[in-house]
This record gives sequence, structure tokens and C-alpha cells, in this order.
Amino acid sequence: MKRAVEVDERLAKVLAICSVVVAALLWSSSYAVTKLVLTEVGPLSIGAIRFTLAAVLLGIIMFLRRNPAVRPDARQRRLIYLSGLLGITAYFVLENIGVELSTASDASLIVATYPLMTMLLELVVFRTRMPPLRVGGVLLATSGVFLIVRNGADVGGSARWSGDILLLLGGLVWAGYNMLGKHAGRGQDAVTLTYYQTMAGATGFLFASLPEMKHWRVPGATASALLVYLAVACSVGAFLLYNYGLRRMASSVAVNILNLVPVFGVLGAVVINAETVRPAQVFGGVVVIAGVTLGLVEHRSPAEKVTVARTDPATECV
Repeated sequence: MKRAVEVDERLAKVLAICSVVVAALLWSSSYAVTKLVLTEVGPLSIGAIRFTLAAVLLGIIMFLRRNPAVRPDARQRRLIYLSGLLGITAYFVLENIGVELSTASDASLIVATYPLMTMLLELVVFRTRMPPLRVGGVLLATSGVFLIVRNGADVGGSARWSGDILLLLGGLVWAGYNMLGKHAGRGQDAVTLTYYQTMAGATGFLFASLPEMKHWRVPGATASALLVYLAVACSVGAFLLYNYGLRRMASSVAVNILNLVPVFGVLGAVVINAETVRPAQVFGGVVVIAGVTLGLVEHRSPAEKVTVARTDPATECV
């Protein structure tokens, strides 16, 4: 019996890790795909279309569920809505505008700093002790980001600088989303949590996109297909997978797995967007990842360990 429980816990851990890895793979493609769609659709309109489609699809999934989940109470819904506005509307406004001004490769590489931003926010909010190795990792990763931004700015000028800064601000917003989403989603399965977050995020994007209304037009077939991909794969699929994994591990661990995004993302930027990545930028990305790795090397106390949930209703949602 004990062995069976250990096997179940190990399987749950592997599934959680794999779900976040696949989410990272899907999200890494969004930078290059968004860059292509930006030629026909404004950055805020992309978010409005993407997450409205995602909300509709999630609404259908919620309606067709065999075992409907318990509806969160009013207070929990408010927190979930707030996390959706933060992690969907605020974050993707910064990301889409940042990618428009900068490059998909810059966006992918800067994402490597997000785990450290999450840890720093946890330090400020929860007064978590910061080990010397983690401090060294922060400094090393920061120097890597400087290499990425400095060498990228020579290509794109001040606009690319602005885009990179917006992407860095997006990292702070994403860190806040992880902390709030993990707290707000307690007791809810991944489908329910993602549905309410996406509803709030889509509503926020619809209002945010109104200034672009005079430029609205029906996108071409290719752009339309890419928007569907962003909605289905990068919104519904990736957020479901990420929320599933996030509920079973510390937020800093989940965000750390997103270090795979630069690896997948730079490859996508080169293959899909035919972008050129400078050697100094590649070196900066390596320095960032090295800094993040160094920042994670520590012996965690029992109080910091996260209890892994053994079951999740999301596995029986459809």
C-alpha cells in the first residue's frame, strides 16, 4: 500500500512537471506567432480576439463537463478575476506591445529572468530568506539581461529598448499572477480556475483594445489561423497545463521550468521569423540561465516544501 502511494505521488509529480514543460513549449511559440499576426492586427486587438475565443471554448468545456466542479464563492471569484486581469490582460498587453517594439528572440530570452523576479517578489511579500547563492544568481541574471538589451538595441534603436523594458515589466506582473493565482485557486481544479481567469482577462482586453477600433479589419486567412492557434494552444491549452502544474508545486519552481521558453523561443524566432540572433545576445541568454540556475541552488527547509496534491478533478473534467 505504501509503495502504491509513493508511485502515485511520483506519477503526480512527473505529470505536473510535464504539464508545465508542454506549457512552456506552447508559450515559446506565441512570441514568433504574435510577431507574424502583428502585421495585420494591433497588439491589443490580438489579445482581445485570442482570449475571447479562449473564453468561449472554455465555457463550452465547462458546460459539457460530466462532473461539474463546485462554483467558487464570491470572495474567491473576485481573487480569481483579479489574477486573470493581472496574468492575462496586464501581462499580455505588456508582452504584445513589447514584442511589437522589440523582437521575438528578445522576448524569449528576457523570459529567463522571470523566475528570479518571482523569487524577489516572494522575498518582499513573504519575507523569505534570500541565501547568498540566490543573491549571486540575481546579479548574474541581471547582467545577462543587460547584455541582451544592450546588444539588441543596436539593431532596433530606442523602440527596441522600450519593448525590452515592457517585457521586463511583464515579468513582474507575471510573478504577481503566479503568487495570486496559486492562492486564489485553492480548492479549484485547473479547468474552473482557467475559465474564470480567462473570462476576466478577455473582458479586460476588450476594453483595452477599444483605442484600436478604428484600425479593425477582417484579418487574412493566415492571420486568422494563427489567431485560432494562439487561442486554442497558447491560451486554453497552455494555461490549463500550467495551472494544473502550478497547483502541485511552488510557484518559483513552476516559473523556473519556464526557463525552457528561451530555448524553444529563440529557435522559433529564427525558424519562423527568420530573425538573426547576435552572439552577444546568445551569451547573455546563457548568462541569464546560469544565474537562474545558481539562484535555485539551495537546501530548502521543511517549512518551505510544498505538499503535492494527489488527485485533481480536472483529470475527470470531460
